[in-house]
Amino acid sequence: MWVKELRLTDFRSYPSALVGLSEGITTFVGRNGQGKTNLVEAVGYAATLSSHRVSSDAPLVRTGAERAIIGLDVVLPDRECGIEIEVNPGRANRARINRASVTKARDVLGIVQSVLFAPEDLALVKGDPAERRRFIDELLIQRSPRMAGVKADFERVLKQRNALLKSAGGARRAAPENLASTLDVWDEQAAATGSELVAARIALVGELSERVTHAYEDIAGAAAGASISYTSAIQENTDSTNREEWKGWLLEAFRQKRREELDRGITRVGPQRDDLSLCVNGHPAKGFASHGESWSFALSLRLASLDVLRQDGVEPILILDDVFAELDTQRRNHLIQQVLHSQQVLITAAVAEDIPPALGGARIPVSLGQVGHD
Repeated sequence: MWVKELRLTDFRSYPSALVGLSEGITTFVGRNGQGKTNLVEAVGYAATLSSHRVSSDAPLVRTGAERAIIGLDVVLPDRECGIEIEVNPGRANRARINRASVTKARDVLGIVQSVLFAPEDLALVKGDPAERRRFIDELLIQRSPRMAGVKADFERVLKQRNALLKSAGGARRAAPENLASTLDVWDEQAAATGSELVAARIALVGELSERVTHAYEDIAGAAAGASISYTSAIQENTDSTNREEWKGWLLEAFRQKRREELDRGITRVGPQRDDLSLCVNGHPAKGFASHGESWSFALSLRLASLDVLRQDGVEPILILDDVFAELDTQRRNHLIQQVLHSQQVLITAAVAEDIPPALGGARIPVSLGQVGHD
């Protein structure tokens, strides 16, 4: 697949923008702050409904505007498709496919698939568990868009459960039986949706594991290499992908933690607290890996993601946001091989000299929010 045209209205620094693209390699070149990353961010947003730079939608809307619009014409293996996403901070986003409105914005998921590698990816190794959960969930949803609904359902139930726990002080004294009965209902729903999410995550980690190890060995030349596994606070056996087993384990964990959760007013166990364990040479990457090892691991995660998506018969769009300036020669050369085998690659760079000469392709200057102008 590849993006034929990108249209923006009130997105980031752009009152409007229209960018024609082609297969192969396209590099947006411009000094920092000129708007080049905004362009590839929009493409990545169309694939995941999230930004690789910020955790909320508000910064995506141009100052003074009420909403932003991202439009893409995408060439798929069997057809062309137009999608449009209306970003409405504080309200539900809306979307259209081939000019027809869809029920929910997440109905566009799965049309565009991309793998985006950026300096922010160091947080996958050095950052909090939320960064790694986001990584696995975004890849999971790209492969199986229905999981976006599963995750949304779990988050809705979790929010309701937490609200009940937070307000439970008086209820514990006035009507403890009613409180227990109500919590049982929310426990059942949280376990049902949470178990499906956890089982799907574990299955995906299983597919990534060997690919991450091989990618790291190729990049860093380290025989001991890297490993990735799923970690849960409630169960050591995190190889199981059986939803019913996980539902039972979650229900038992809720039962054991109920008093503590009532005291603290928050859900203490579940997929919202799980993590990915990243290890280098037998040690946790976070805290032990050097800067270069962390870069190698982050790149390995993205290349493994690329391979998993290709396994599904889809050639995802590869987006490289200002990364060549950060990589040494060995890591650059390995990344170049992936670039040369991709159908469409979108690259940003502060100066043209940051792009390896072997890549070639189209160069589009970006200056002061103007695309194609020096």
